[in-house]
Amino acid sequence: MTSAISALNGVDVARLVDTVGAIKAQPSLASFQFRSHTDWESGGKSRTTIREFTHAGTTDTSRTTPFELVGDEPPVLLGSNAGPNAVEAVLMAIASCLSVGYAYNAAAKGIEIRKLSFDIEGDLDLHGFLGLSDVIRPGFKGIRVTWHVDSDAPREQLEELCEYVQRTSPVLDIVRNPVPVTIELAD
Repeated sequence: MTSAISALNGVDVARLVDTVGAIKAQPSLASFQFRSHTDWESGGKSRTTIREFTHAGTTDTSRTTPFELVGDEPPVLLGSNAGPNAVEAVLMAIASCLSVGYAYNAAAKGIEIRKLSFDIEGDLDLHGFLGLSDVIRPGFKGIRVTWHVDSDAPREQLEELCEYVQRTSPVLDIVRNPVPVTIELAD
């Protein structure tokens, strides 16, 4: 990484380098716990709030107002289109995480990005969700990501960056690899 450039792609490169250095020196700084709270409203509509998170054992309260995300279903799936459905939110999460990875890592490598976008498609068969098949999974059976970048960097360097970002993307890792999930009914 280079710290000769102060900001690139909207990223404070010096702070990025300092953050990496701090985590190398004190690995416990890498520990985060993110959380959300969701209330079902009606039909397919729910409202999620996201505010505080824990970083290295300390609760971060820098978000004075919580983020609110509305989830719903399209009318064909009995919803009212008040927001994207959950599987569409997963596609957004993948693209958002990849965007951060590209912008930050490109900045660290001195690569200027003028424009970056992602087209993502996911294929889903309702037989699994509706309980009509024990063979068809309820989730996506495949996701395709196409990325577009406007940069003067050589294609080979952009492809290396793409490979690196895929290896280090938290959301892509969550989607590609099984994550233990526990679900329990509160008392």
